[in-house]
Amino acid sequence: MSVKINGFEIENVKRVKAVAYEPSDSGLTIIGGKNGQGKTSVLDSIAWALGGGKFAPSTPYRDGSAIPPHLKVMLSNGIIVERSGKNSSLKVIDPSGNKSGQALLDTFIDQLALNLPKFMNANSKEKADALLRIIGVGDKLYQLEDEEQRLYNERRAVGQIADRKKKFADEMTEYPNVPEEPVSAAELIRQQQEILAKNGENERMRRYRAQIEREYIEASTNLQKAKDAFEEAQKRYEVSVKSAEELIDESTEELERSIRDIEALNAKIRANLDKEKAEEEAKEYHDQYDALTTKIEAVRSQRMALLDNADLPLPGLSIKDRELTYNGYKWDSMSGSEQLKVATAIVRKLNPECGFVLMDKLEQMDMDTLTEFNDWLKAEGLQVIATRVSTGGECSLIIEDGYSLDNGGADETPVTVSDVQKAWKKGEF
Repeated sequence: MSVKINGFEIENVKRVKAVAYEPSDSGLTIIGGKNGQGKTSVLDSIAWALGGGKFAPSTPYRDGSAIPPHLKVMLSNGIIVERSGKNSSLKVIDPSGNKSGQALLDTFIDQLALNLPKFMNANSKEKADALLRIIGVGDKLYQLEDEEQRLYNERRAVGQIADRKKKFADEMTEYPNVPEEPVSAAELIRQQQEILAKNGENERMRRYRAQIEREYIEASTNLQKAKDAFEEAQKRYEVSVKSAEELIDESTEELERSIRDIEALNAKIRANLDKEKAEEEAKEYHDQYDALTTKIEAVRSQRMALLDNADLPLPGLSIKDRELTYNGYKWDSMSGSEQLKVATAIVRKLNPECGFVLMDKLEQMDMDTLTEFNDWLKAEGLQVIATRVSTGGECSLIIEDGYSLDNGGADETPVTVSDVQKAWKKGEF
C-alpha cells in the first residue's frame, strides 16, 4: 500500500503563519489563494519536513516571528514526522512509538515527489532515462536506436552513391548496332592474310594453267614428234582449264574497311561496355539501399515492440530519438497540463511506495482539465497536493496572509472546512 499524507500542521515557515489540513486520500487537494499569500510555502514546508536538509528553505523563519518554525506531517503508514525548535530538529516516530530519522523516510518517499520541478526542468534525455528506468529496457532500446541510426547513415551514403552512379550512367553515350565485345585488329589481319594466301594459290594455279597451255601449244605444233605427249598434254590442259574456271577470288575490301574503322568501332563498343558497367554498379548500390531499408525497418520494429510490451506508467507515453513523448508529442510540444500529468505518472512509477506528489502552479489547468486530472488521480489511487492562484470552488484550502480561510474570510485559527471544500471533495464543482 503506497504511503499518503493524512494531515499536516505548519507554523511560522516562510510566509505561513498557521495552517493545518487533512488532504484527500486520493485525487487533488488544491491550496488556493492570491499571489504572495503563502501557498508555495505550504508545499516547501511539507518537502522540508519529509525530505530533509536538502529541502530546507534558505530563510525558513517567517518574517516578524519570534517563534521558530514548527512542522508536523502525519503519514498513512502511521509515521509522524516533526521539525521544531530553534534548530528545526527532526523527530520521526513510527506506529510502535519508536523514534527514527531521515533514513526511514527515504525508504518510501521519492525525492521527485517532493520536488516535481526537478523532473520537469530536466533535459530531454534525463526525462527519457527516468521512463526507461521504470520499464527496464533502456540499454536494449538505446542499442537498437544506435543500430538504426548507423544503418540509416549507411543507407543515406549508399543512396547518394547510387544516385550519382545512375546519373553518370544516364549521361554516357550508347551506340546501337555494334558488337558487344571489342574487335581485334590482329584477327581481321589474319583473316585478310588467309584470303590473300588463297588468292595467291589461285594465281599459282592460273600460272600453271598458262604453262600447260604453252606446253600444249608447243606439243600441238609438233604432233608428229610425240602423239602420246600431245594427248597427255591435251588431257592435262583440259583438266587445268576446268579447275581454273571454277576458281573464284574473294574480295578483301570489307576486311580492309573494317581494319581502317576498327578504332572507331572499338571506341563505340567500349563506350557501350562502360555504360553497361555503370548501370550495373548503380543497380548494386540501389539494391544495397533497399537491403538497408529492410534492416532499418526490422530494427525499428524491435524498438517499437520493446515499448509496446513495456509496462508504461501512462498510455501514450513512449521514447523517440532518446526523448520522452506523449501521444506523439515531445516535451516542449506538450501543454502544461500534459506535462504535469506525465511528470506525475513517471514520478509515481519510479517509487510506487510513495503515494503522493507535491505540485506547484496548477493554474495552468482549466476546470475541465482539472476534473479530468482529478479523476485520473483517483483511478490511480494517487494523492496530489497542489497550489493554484485561485479562490474558486475548486480549492480545498485557501491561504490568505499566511492563514487558512473558510468561506467567512480570514480566521486566525487553523483551517476549517468550508462548504466549497466539501463540494470539491464530492466532485460537485
